Amino acid sequence: MSVPDLEANPPGDHNENPTRQATQEALVSGHGRVFQALGDQHNQFITVGNVERVVPRQLPPAPRRFAGREVELGVLTDMLDTAAESGATVVVSAIGGVGGIGKTWLSVHWAHEHLEWFPDGQLFVDLRGFAPTGEPMSVGEAVRGFLHALGEDPATLPVDLDAQVGLYRSLVADRRMLIVLDNARDTPQIAPLLPGGQACTVVVTSRNHLPGLVTVHGAWSVDLAVLSEAESRQLLADHLGADRVAAEPDAVAELLKYCAGLPLALSIVAARATTHALFPLAALAEELRDQKARLDGLNAGEIPLNLRAVFSCSYRALPRDIAGLFGLLSLAPGPDISLPAAAELAGLPVTDARALLRELETAHLVSQPVLGRYRFHDLLRLYATEQARHHLPESSRHAALRRLMDFFLHTAHTAERLLDPHRHPIEIDASGPDCHPLPLPHQTAADAWLEAEHANLLAGQQIAAELGWHAVVWQLAWSLDTFHYRRGHLHEWRSTWEAGLISAREFGAPAVISLAHRLLGDAHLNLGNHNEALRQLGHALRVAEDAADLSAQAHAHRILTWACGRQGDDRRALEHAASALRLYQALDLRAREAAMLNAMGWFESRIGDFEQAQVHCAAALHLCRQQEYRVGEANTLVSLGYVAQRTGRLDGALDFYQAALALFRVLNSTYYQADTLDRIGQIHAATGHSDQAREAWSEALSIYKDKHRPTDADRVQQEIDNLIEGVR
Repeated sequence: MSVPDLEANPPGDHNENPTRQATQEALVSGHGRVFQALGDQHNQFITVGNVERVVPRQLPPAPRRFAGREVELGVLTDMLDTAAESGATVVVSAIGGVGGIGKTWLSVHWAHEHLEWFPDGQLFVDLRGFAPTGEPMSVGEAVRGFLHALGEDPATLPVDLDAQVGLYRSLVADRRMLIVLDNARDTPQIAPLLPGGQACTVVVTSRNHLPGLVTVHGAWSVDLAVLSEAESRQLLADHLGADRVAAEPDAVAELLKYCAGLPLALSIVAARATTHALFPLAALAEELRDQKARLDGLNAGEIPLNLRAVFSCSYRALPRDIAGLFGLLSLAPGPDISLPAAAELAGLPVTDARALLRELETAHLVSQPVLGRYRFHDLLRLYATEQARHHLPESSRHAALRRLMDFFLHTAHTAERLLDPHRHPIEIDASGPDCHPLPLPHQTAADAWLEAEHANLLAGQQIAAELGWHAVVWQLAWSLDTFHYRRGHLHEWRSTWEAGLISAREFGAPAVISLAHRLLGDAHLNLGNHNEALRQLGHALRVAEDAADLSAQAHAHRILTWACGRQGDDRRALEHAASALRLYQALDLRAREAAMLNAMGWFESRIGDFEQAQVHCAAALHLCRQQEYRVGEANTLVSLGYVAQRTGRLDGALDFYQAALALFRVLNSTYYQADTLDRIGQIHAATGHSDQAREAWSEALSIYKDKHRPTDADRVQQEIDNLIEGVR
């Protein structure tokens, strides 16, 4: 029999609850980063047996203009034919190609030519192996993205990475799918994403040679060289028109020389020339001369040509305000930036920022793979960073980044207060006149914003830590708490509070230090690290006691209640619950008082003191209803049902459980619906109502499976099997 958490969740204060055509095509032909989260087809569904499957369609749009690569396309097709004959999983590694060589361009073009070979869908991910800032995408982030694309609810995924990988491989094992792993760093980043079956085709692109992928996993290698002069000329003519190219042969020859067969460079030049259709190509060629010293840092032994002149050609044509925004955007942490965030960074109204971003997008200096969200090509970000350093005063860069972090913090804080309005709030400084956080009208909007900005918020916290903005660090950790718990981002929850604890100590306030220890302990508790959880929670309590901070003491005792309960120490849990209750009563925090009255009743019933448990639970129920604390009311009804069940009052127990179930349904709390249905099944079985018991257990079993709770699912399945056997 499972034990319900008394606030409808595990401990931790979490209630359940036309860009121009030339530029567009330049993006397609240039580099894989622009494809992240981009798709020209929506997911579909197919039915296999009685199971409805999601058919993901994550491929970016096929490039309309494609030059050369006949040999490489033939190799890819021959590889697939050979693999089909042998029955082997196919892995293609496009290695040895420089950045901007068109690895993604090739893979997406080939994939669209062979869509009929992959009827069960296509998955695509940019692994950010060579992102200029931040870390490559983790295996966990990639796997969770694929699981979501395959129809799995992010909130119900198993916590353990190995289990997530296993679930992913199970879902794709028998499917004829294409899986594109773009911009990989190395073999260890790729290996967990390889399916175990023989039905899938996997295409990997990387700037590195990947010998492990070849020797261990039998990958085929496809090396991409630069385009030939004829291929480069054809690509430029496709963009600009044959007449314009033929009209200036000398200038075209010079442009081809400077671009050196690199599709990215050719695409940028084509975008610039298309934007200024009346400019002679000779003017562009002249701008590309004598610019070798400006992009040396991007060579790094991997890029056999200088791209700085190509980027500078577009940059120098920008008006001053647009050039300033280009540099400022490089300061933004994370993989992309939203329109409102870009406006904050620039200190501009959103309408003005949108107009400037449109110009940058037209010039192929940023891309917009998702409506309202912008990103740099990785090389362009480095170039933009250099321009910001050269042309913007340090004070301007500092002020811009501070505006952005204040925007992130205040919007995240608003989101957290919407997700969990019963949580004890923290105080943050009022936003300044230059900060315009999003209002986020409701909980759905809050959740969507946190999902879209999650990677940027994590990167922002890291930047704030490096700059010594300690208040921002711990307050951002607090503002991500409920989102991390509900979405199952438990490792990120822990890491944000590891940083938060360091900053809390620097911040110096005992209440903040206690809070950081407490919530780091909460994260460890939910990760199953019970000893570390108790250690951190012990620190939290001691700091609170030394500071005579009754509120912090109460919160520490509350989480220690559940930490002890998780370890089976019901009497110690009861002691902490009593301490938390006494403190919450003194502080007049009525919702928390109700929660701990219920906790008292629950653990008293666990040790057999049913009379006192009844008293505490009845008081909790009255207070929950008085405070309109619906989650607490539902949990208290479960506790009252448990007391009645343990004392043989089965009809009363059934009434309590059914009332709790009705509330959990209103709250959309499926996790606790399952536990309550399980208990209802027990009551029906004990009273001889086999059909009702099987109905309740079957619904609980379905939820347990959906929420990836295998232990509970196996136990309930056994109950159903025993019931069926008994009827026979």
